[in-house]
Amino acid sequence: MALITCRDAAFAYEGHTAVSGLNFSVSCGDYLCVVGENGSGKSTLIKGLLRLKSPSSGSVLTGDGLKPSEIGYLPQQTAAQKDFPASVFEVVLSGRLSRSGLRPFYAKADKALARQHIRSLGIEALQGRCYRELSGGQQQRVLLARALCATQKLLLLDEPFAGLDPLAAQELYREIERINRKDGITIIMVSHDIASAVKYASHILHLKTEQAFFGETQRYLKSAIGAAFLGGEAQ
Repeated sequence: MALITCRDAAFAYEGHTAVSGLNFSVSCGDYLCVVGENGSGKSTLIKGLLRLKSPSSGSVLTGDGLKPSEIGYLPQQTAAQKDFPASVFEVVLSGRLSRSGLRPFYAKADKALARQHIRSLGIEALQGRCYRELSGGQQQRVLLARALCATQKLLLLDEPFAGLDPLAAQELYREIERINRKDGITIIMVSHDIASAVKYASHILHLKTEQAFFGETQRYLKSAIGAAFLGGEAQ
């Protein structure tokens, strides 16, 4: 079943078309990596999928009862976010805000879910520490746990490895793969790390301000555009 379908969709940024010609669908359990050069429309697309932007043409449809409030989102980190003065547990628990409705407090189930994701990501020893005291890799694990608190279906990740050292980045890649394969959560991730993208993703969406390729990773590796972006020849 398709969770998200784009039909002839386009999105604008500051009054100009940022990305167009989008015709793709993401099914339950897929792991889609969105790749392309800087300025190709990747982050604008993510904002569109989150319903933070409306398409300037075409449509974006959701299936399986998916609501925008049920999408887990891990954005690019800003300096302000890295310096956020809250405990790890408080940051993770805040992922339940969009699911709390009008309740002015967190329920026991919310706190139990936060502890579950803290445990699954191996950051139990950090939950009482201040978020801003953590390393970049630790902070991204905390934010991933927060995003998981918001969803049981779909995670959107916008350059989650930016600024991480190679070891921390590979550890996070493995965690995301586990979440996809073992927990069955669909992944849509923007990444400049094309070598890791083709290693882990089931599907690739390549943007050049328009949809240049969409399909299974193995087809991408055999395509001319995939070979050119990887710096080699089609396999």
